[in-house]
Amino acid sequence: MGMAVCFAAVGPDTLARLRAAPDDIKHYLHPDDGEGPPHETDVDKAWHGIHYLLTGTAREGREPFSWAIMGAEDIGPDLGMGPARLLTPEQVIRLAAALDSLTTDELSARFDPQAMQDKGIYPEGIWLRDRDDALQYLLENFALMADFYREAAARGDGVLLWTC
Repeated sequence: MGMAVCFAAVGPDTLARLRAAPDDIKHYLHPDDGEGPPHETDVDKAWHGIHYLLTGTAREGREPFSWAIMGAEDIGPDLGMGPARLLTPEQVIRLAAALDSLTTDELSARFDPQAMQDKGIYPEGIWLRDRDDALQYLLENFALMADFYREAAARGDGVLLWTC
């Protein structure tokens, strides 16, 4: 299965409610009826590689790019691999604009399989073995994520991120 990162866009009213009652986040993300949040996506196992393309690091990085995968602030209880992370509507707008400023050529130029292997970028092993296919996988998931953030920004939503 592996580790993936999921995203849910959250309207300002819901965001305020979850900030006031962070223990409700788990139920919001995984309700009993099985329906999740209305605007949700994931980037599968590409999350760490995307973070690397955006920041050149395994964990850190310059804002707003570091927010795309790692979020800005922890919120709520441990969901199994740590708590959810939150971006405010203002941060989502700033991040969406920054992501839109990047081109496929720029991201491709940042792809360094050996450095990614050396830094332990998950999933380890594919960067050197699959090179072109691995890059394509990252670019496809980056585009999906950038579209998600763009749409969330247009609605004025915040975003919850979690390991799923």
